[in-house]
Amino acid sequence: MDIRTIGVVGAGQMGNGIAHVMALAGYEVRLSDVSQEALDKAIALIGRNLDRQVSREKISQDERDQALGRISVTLDIAAVGQTDLVIEAATEQETVKQKIFDSLAPHLLPNTILTSNTSSISITRLASRTDRPEKFLGFHFMNPVPLMQLVELIRGIATDKETYETCLGVVERLGKTAASAEDFPAFIVNRILVPMINEAVYTLYEGVGNVRSIDMAMKLGANHPMGPLELADFIGLDTCLAIMNVLHDGLADTKYRPCPLLTKYVEAGWLGRKTKRGFYDYRGDEPVPTR
Repeated sequence: MDIRTIGVVGAGQMGNGIAHVMALAGYEVRLSDVSQEALDKAIALIGRNLDRQVSREKISQDERDQALGRISVTLDIAAVGQTDLVIEAATEQETVKQKIFDSLAPHLLPNTILTSNTSSISITRLASRTDRPEKFLGFHFMNPVPLMQLVELIRGIATDKETYETCLGVVERLGKTAASAEDFPAFIVNRILVPMINEAVYTLYEGVGNVRSIDMAMKLGANHPMGPLELADFIGLDTCLAIMNVLHDGLADTKYRPCPLLTKYVEAGWLGRKTKRGFYDYRGDEPVPTR
């Protein structure tokens, strides 16, 4: 199938990054969210990120202007349905995602492919709520989308070969690399990464080390570019908790039990960088550990 137009539902951290790379690759993009404010912020951020690429001579000014011109924003979910490929990039809550696919259903073109950027939720289960499970795929981008090279492609039990190969072609056009993952909780990257973050939170919870020492230990001792608690703040502590809950529920193994301290931070609304507080406090000139 020839993909020309792409609908992105959700203009947050992941959605605006997906819209950015799709437009830069030449696709016409319709970006949707529930508020005009979110859409305005997304377009402003995409513009700044494109400007950064121009300043680093990754793209030309003309490429920047053309990419931004390919992105239109809308509050109307029906407009998103009238595209060749829809990528749902809303919050990591299954009920929210199901509502989005339910609302899209009456407006889809016959050949529209549906995908979800979920980082952990069952693709088979999400697809079963739609009228086209054979045209449904997990399309999991890494954050930040413009910089990260990997995209996980996750087939549900009903996903057909044409849908997979069409999305693989999109990944290749973006200049990224696809990893094929089976439809198990959290797939590949987060099945490995988020339990490591959860274990780092347990290390903090049990007093083995403080925030700074834990992050320094993994950066200098394991050559990680970011410490696990710093990375958790970057991902969003609510997202980390949601993924751990999916792993714990889906695999029924106590080793995936979310750390109580992670739960406490989320309950406090300290979700990381996006709320200015998490394992670090970002409200000053420099991040300061909160424990």
